[in-house]
Amino acid sequence: MNPNSDPLLQSFQLKHLHLRNRIISTSHEPAYSEDMLPKLRYQLYHEEKAKGGIAMTMFGGSTLVDRDSPPAFGNLYAGSDEIVPYFKQLAHRVHQHGTAVMCQITHLGRRTSPYVNDWLPTVAASCVREPAHRSFPKVLEVEDISRIAKAYGAAARRCLDGDLDGIEIEGYGHLLDGFWAQRTNRRTDRYGGSLENRIRFTVEVIDEIRNQVGSDYIVGIRMVIDEDLEDGLEFDEGMQIAKILTDSGKLDFINVIKGHVDTDEGLSHVIPNMGTPSGPHLEFTAAVRSDLKLPVFHAARIADVATARHAVASGCVDLVGMTRAHMADPHIVKKIKQGAEDQIRPCVGAGYCIDRIYMGGEALCIHNPATGREEQIPHIVPPSKTNKRIVVVGAGPAGLEAARVCGERGHDVVVLEAADQPGGQLNTAARVERRREILGVVDWLYGQLQRLSVEMRFNHYAEAEDVIRENPDAVIVATGGSPNLEFLKYGTDLVTTTWDILDGVATPHADVLIYDDNGQHQAISCAEFIVHSGSSVKFTTPDRHVAEEVGGTNYPIYYKLFYENNVEMIVSQRLIGVEKQNGTLVGHFYNEFDRSTTRREASQIVVEHGTLPNDELYFELKDNSLNKGIVDFDALVNGAPQNSVANPDGSYQLFRVGDAVASRNIHAALYDSLRLCLQI
Repeated sequence: MNPNSDPLLQSFQLKHLHLRNRIISTSHEPAYSEDMLPKLRYQLYHEEKAKGGIAMTMFGGSTLVDRDSPPAFGNLYAGSDEIVPYFKQLAHRVHQHGTAVMCQITHLGRRTSPYVNDWLPTVAASCVREPAHRSFPKVLEVEDISRIAKAYGAAARRCLDGDLDGIEIEGYGHLLDGFWAQRTNRRTDRYGGSLENRIRFTVEVIDEIRNQVGSDYIVGIRMVIDEDLEDGLEFDEGMQIAKILTDSGKLDFINVIKGHVDTDEGLSHVIPNMGTPSGPHLEFTAAVRSDLKLPVFHAARIADVATARHAVASGCVDLVGMTRAHMADPHIVKKIKQGAEDQIRPCVGAGYCIDRIYMGGEALCIHNPATGREEQIPHIVPPSKTNKRIVVVGAGPAGLEAARVCGERGHDVVVLEAADQPGGQLNTAARVERRREILGVVDWLYGQLQRLSVEMRFNHYAEAEDVIRENPDAVIVATGGSPNLEFLKYGTDLVTTTWDILDGVATPHADVLIYDDNGQHQAISCAEFIVHSGSSVKFTTPDRHVAEEVGGTNYPIYYKLFYENNVEMIVSQRLIGVEKQNGTLVGHFYNEFDRSTTRREASQIVVEHGTLPNDELYFELKDNSLNKGIVDFDALVNGAPQNSVANPDGSYQLFRVGDAVASRNIHAALYDSLRLCLQI
């Protein structure tokens, strides 16, 4: 599209602030903070988006205003002047590239834990427990309300002093909106009962913010309009609140939310993942915008340029949030301007970023390992000073990424792949219809190899002689793994693997027993595939939960499917072996807690226990390599070249990556290849 007519590239005036286009990254917390401050890692993450041309990056999702709002997941703390110099540093880094920057401030209320930091009790309008974070909050006293309102004002002033362009108040799932809905506000004083009373605290907070930052500073609110709950805040009342707050003239924008986040099931709809429609709340947001008189922002699964363009062009929003999309590719706007939309690394909706937060980690993109690691790893691969011949064996994600990085470095690269197409295990994963978007990882990587003219040889099962014949300077073995059945004491010939089912090697039987000793998506998505085939399914695991490592925005859709189809979920059962009796398979399980053994029968037993490396080629090549396959871990971690020489007579460096080393996930495979090959 012509940049002059592209709706996304049109400028926008937000009060006195001139924004160069309509694309923003909304406030979120990637847990990159250090000492609850936005230090270098935090700053570089946002600066990269500014380099990529975004109009505004909003940060500090759930930045805390007071001490009795303990951090839930790496939150920033704006309750002290200590943060101001770091705000200034972040603002300078972002502003120098022409991008605006704002911070979200909040009090978490009941949406956190009392067992962290200062061990202060959580607080709320009433003592209503939040299921997700499980705290029983103290009921706020009037004196607490006054104190917290002042804390909001002081935090806003620190944002102003820190050269930020504005702030956003959080009003969904946190303290303020906990007063709005009667299901969480059971008060009988002047902060409960009528709508006027229930929004009184929010009005006092906004007034205090304006008292401390003045009328010129940009202040907005990210708020829920409809909680989508039977006894929750409904649209009509939500709109009443929005109108009262915005008609006051003290707010400059509204960032629209639909849904509730106090349960994992609710959160999975507020932050929807793959297999759900693009922009599911855009019509809802358009209805809100049509009834208000100030700019409207919104972000929820707007992962691609076409959806974002529609959101702006059709009048659903004034500024469109492409937040997770910018974790996948922080240079979206630059590529749109260059007419290179097809080069944008897609967000595939895996939810790996947000799920890591809710499992105690930092946010990482499933297929852009540079995100959040900008200090060590560049988003744009620099060229090498020398040209080398590189042989990559395997075209799964690890092999494709190794070939891409080496190709970007300017090396002469050939990829040898035994199958007739790229993708490896991702092709297997994508046979579950709802998860087909995972192929976006393969499509983007393969597209980059075509752009770089990397030679691809499919249907080529590489032997050691084939590799050596290429006279390589370096060999990257990315041959992946195969299903691991070694954990069984007997009966390996009787079981079916998740790969067998998804690849069509085996057909689901009428009654299937699935055993999952991995805990990630492999087994539970295979179960989804089997359920949809019409089979009766039982799902067993030695863990205390089904799908132990599947995060909070992903597991609810599996559980919903299981409950709707009467899938029995059995925990704390470790499969020891399988035998056949009277034409039926019998699995023998051990319970470590009571040391009992149990027999479970099924016509088919499907197992998932990770993979074992396909490492035969690696070991065949090892003796003739310079480094004997050794990886210098210090060099790898610190971004230095691999210079180990264990065999001076060797003719090539040898490395293996991804599941050819050990059974791990997609991100680990790509990270292996990226940081290794950046130094070749």
